[in-house]
Amino acid sequence: MMSEGEEHGSLLEKINDKIHDKIHDYKHSSSSSSSDSDDDKKKSKKPKKKKLFGRKHSLHRVLGAGKAADLVLWRNKQTSGSILAGVTVIWMLFEGIGYHLLTFICHMLIVFLTVCFVWSNAASFINRSPPKFPEVILSEVQCLKFAHIVRKEINEAFYTLRNVASGKDLKTYLTSVGVLWFISIIGGCFSFLTLSYTIFLMAYTLPMLYEKYEDQVDVVGEKALIEIKKQYAVLDEKLLSKIPMLSDKKQH
Repeated sequence: MMSEGEEHGSLLEKINDKIHDKIHDYKHSSSSSSSDSDDDKKKSKKPKKKKLFGRKHSLHRVLGAGKAADLVLWRNKQTSGSILAGVTVIWMLFEGIGYHLLTFICHMLIVFLTVCFVWSNAASFINRSPPKFPEVILSEVQCLKFAHIVRKEINEAFYTLRNVASGKDLKTYLTSVGVLWFISIIGGCFSFLTLSYTIFLMAYTLPMLYEKYEDQVDVVGEKALIEIKKQYAVLDEKLLSKIPMLSDKKQH
């Protein structure tokens, strides 16, 4: 039989062992939680991926976040595909068959008016309701708004042309001449209709492809922009800085 002193001592040892175990578990859990919080902070401090041209918002929002953006980004593939197919058919009619624009418009109006006229007169014989045509009226506010936008763009174009022609900005002059020369080369290779269709095709499909491969394009685009800046710095050092007009502007 154990004495009361031995039983009391063993009981104290068990209590001490439990206290030590509790303290060890608490330290382990606190260290693991602190390490987890450190990992979370490191993850949150990861640098954000740079967007092309310093873009901060999504491409859909940049394009206006409306129905036009939905069409360009092919949110509804059936609708976007139908528009692309229709434009392609029109381009083939003009470019391949040699259809003329005025002839095409007149023929389309003849077909439309004939179908509507026959349908309206035959509706009573076949117990069908006649077609309902919406009443289209342009409001004065819409016309004034459109005219204001056009006037603003024309004034800005005239302002840019005046600055270029006045000889005050050599950089803008060289850029304008280079762009016009490039457009003249492209225009000599294609007809105006084919060039317009190509521009439409690029504007209608490239945003969708860019959104699909955004990360890869951003990386390549950033590298290309860095290389362009390097080449421009070399050109500026070897050529542009030696032109008195540009060197005087940089000093001011």
